[in-house]
Amino acid sequence: MNKEAAATDTITDNEVIARILLGEKDLYAVLIRKYNQRLYRVGMSIINDDVEVEDAMQVAYINAYEHLSKFSFKALFSTWLTRILINECLLRVKNRRKSINMNDSIKDKGIHQQLVTAELTPAAQMLNAELKQMLEAAISQLPEKYRTVFIMREVEHMNVAETQECLDISEVNVKVRLNRAKSLLRNALSAYYKNEAVLSFHLSRCNRIVESVMAKITIA
Repeated sequence: MNKEAAATDTITDNEVIARILLGEKDLYAVLIRKYNQRLYRVGMSIINDDVEVEDAMQVAYINAYEHLSKFSFKALFSTWLTRILINECLLRVKNRRKSINMNDSIKDKGIHQQLVTAELTPAAQMLNAELKQMLEAAISQLPEKYRTVFIMREVEHMNVAETQECLDISEVNVKVRLNRAKSLLRNALSAYYKNEAVLSFHLSRCNRIVESVMAKITIA
């Protein structure tokens, strides 16, 4: 049994990290596979561009690896990693704003209007493609602050405490934003809302992320 297989489902994140810090860096692939789905969904809630989100995920994983020795073990690793991904995505949104020559009317509407008009990504294919497409389109039109909380709480099933820590907002704000997101999505869509199908990160893509990050770590 290889190191990665031996680590899955048998030891905690903290134990995996401790072993990585002792030299078993191949085990980092375990953490990548474990959190690919979450990072993808959270990243898509901010950037809404699956190609750029994959790139942001790789940057986040590498940044986390390079600073793994500074992880204090006081917070959850998943929270710490998600926060790194969020910061990377927000930086990309900020840079995107700077690179676009906006007129005053576009500035008033904000960057969200541009994200709303983006094409649906390849993730919009599933068993019931039409209904899933309707849901993803509705989610993509939510303002970023509501969309991100909705994805974290209702799709990724992150608890209130972890969500507020990742986003650096209060518990009340988490609840208010989630309720507002649900209201904007409308009751008509609730029957079609299937957590596992929304913004799924398929195994082939997971393997690509793992291979790319681990190759860079090995070279370093």
